Amino acid sequence: MLFCKTATATTGPARALEILGATMKNTLEAVLASKGPAIHYVVPEAKVIAAVRTMNQERIGAVLVCVSGEMVGIFTERDVLCRVVDEGRDPTATKVVEVMTSEVVAVRPTTLVEEAMAVITEKRIRHLPVVDNDGLLKGLVSSGDLTGWASRNQEIHITDLVNYITGRYPG
Repeated sequence: MLFCKTATATTGPARALEILGATMKNTLEAVLASKGPAIHYVVPEAKVIAAVRTMNQERIGAVLVCVSGEMVGIFTERDVLCRVVDEGRDPTATKVVEVMTSEVVAVRPTTLVEEAMAVITEKRIRHLPVVDNDGLLKGLVSSGDLTGWASRNQEIHITDLVNYITGRYPG
């Protein structure tokens, strides 16, 4: 069972640096710490139009669908296109529960960014809820979050290599 109640944690740049120093740098815990704690959700009975407005206002591509603290699905831009627009449904009358993705793939905070990217590619999805061992929601990462993290990580490696080659590397 996956829960929409979030586990409390310190976030922000200071927490991200703490995690970076304590882990292999590339865990989803580090990504979430740098990203911040915001998690958006709707109830299954919400109308599609309300969920889409939330997504647009927050500039996000998905919201979790929760009832009584339990995650029962995810509603994404793809759901809007394939199950609402393409099927000619009225977004003001259609409930999220009728068109959401109910089989949610979730990962743990200790999952490496590279592993999460492989899951996203293999499952052909764009968003992954991150849950702890008790099923408590820690956050939601998107393919964009992961790509951005991997890109920044590569930039750091390149800078370190250039500094090493040119003799400016500390140590």
